[in-house]
Amino acid sequence: MAPPANRRSSYSRRAQYTTFLSYAAGVLGAAVGLALVVISLVNPGFFSALRGLADDASEPAAQMSASGRDLGRDTWAELTGFFHSGAEHARLKRELAEAKVRLAEAKGTSAENKRLKDLMALSEPNGGAVAYARLTSSTSASTRRYATLGAGADRNVTPGMPVRSQMGLVGRVLEVGSSSARVLLVTDSESVVPVRRATDGVPAFAQGNGDGTLRIRLINLGINPLRKGDVLVTSGSGGLYRPGTPMAVVTDLIRDGAIARVLSNPSDTDYVMVEKSWAPPPPPPPANDATVKKR
Repeated sequence: MAPPANRRSSYSRRAQYTTFLSYAAGVLGAAVGLALVVISLVNPGFFSALRGLADDASEPAAQMSASGRDLGRDTWAELTGFFHSGAEHARLKRELAEAKVRLAEAKGTSAENKRLKDLMALSEPNGGAVAYARLTSSTSASTRRYATLGAGADRNVTPGMPVRSQMGLVGRVLEVGSSSARVLLVTDSESVVPVRRATDGVPAFAQGNGDGTLRIRLINLGINPLRKGDVLVTSGSGGLYRPGTPMAVVTDLIRDGAIARVLSNPSDTDYVMVEKSWAPPPPPPPANDATVKKR
């Protein structure tokens, strides 16, 4: 026979126990929750020990999770660095080369300023750029070293003007056409440039060897003071080249000087600047007798 539809729980002891335990658990949970709320309001620091135990228990898992994140981040950084290391290395090399040139210019400027202050506190007139142009070609197999400049008389370029890049001195204008000019490179055997060491001003002449290098001839013969790695800048002696322009780095020593490598390689040079020919300032006029008597 089928059980009645409105069967009450009193007919089953198991159902009665289940109902009773449900109500008891609900009342006990509400009482415990109310007690916890009251304790947290009265004494907020009461559960700090329990929270500390919970944090201590979860600490190993948190450490493993953090180690996994660090390992993944480092692995990704190594993979991306592997694919970008070539370009980054090339960029750093370019920045290092430019920084060396800027350091040489700063040393040359400092030494030049000290020399002028020690003499008569004379100020040298500023030159200025005449034109910016591209070196369209340069000789590489011949014993003579020339380059073609993409600017000529149409850009106010005249023979004798120095040509330099951001790395250093390139040469001087030899012949001028209407829209181009021929540049005599500093590595040509007919090129002689007065130079000095950037650090202390040791004077010398830089003459091209015709093979892409320079031979540094000291003016004062005796013990060779040059060292490998010395930076040479133009001295300005005789005019034409502005003093303090970076030019070469000593690579090998010889009896009366050194062999140097030019800083501005025409094959690696894109745009160059044509400057006005530099002339040393005239000496100050001598003091007349009246001025001397007044003093």
